[in-house]
Amino acid sequence: MSTPSDCCFSESHEWFKIEGDIVTIGITQFAANELTDITYVEMQPVGTSLAENESAGEVESVKTTSDIMTAFAGEITEINEAVADDPSLLNSDPFGDGWLAKIKVASPATCDTLMDQATYDGKYPL
Repeated sequence: MSTPSDCCFSESHEWFKIEGDIVTIGITQFAANELTDITYVEMQPVGTSLAENESAGEVESVKTTSDIMTAFAGEITEINEAVADDPSLLNSDPFGDGWLAKIKVASPATCDTLMDQATYDGKYPL
């Protein structure tokens, strides 16, 4: 699976897709590969306000538990319940059906402090 060009990426391997004042968050294919079999996902509930660089939830695998960090302040407006029911979606389709949450941001979101596709792929090739 190729890394999408319409997202930005954090050093902790989350991806962010900005669509107006909504930012969708997920983990990258690199992160899913490193975690191996993902067994559990728990996100903060809808309505939770998050600060920049705060944990939006966690992902557990047979190897470890990892926090999902958001690069944007805002309020969680939607959680992907399909991933909670079937965490393997993060392994099989992390950029599609495996998205984790949508956050409504208070101020305009930009990728200025994050990596673009070329930079991320250069640092973390699959």
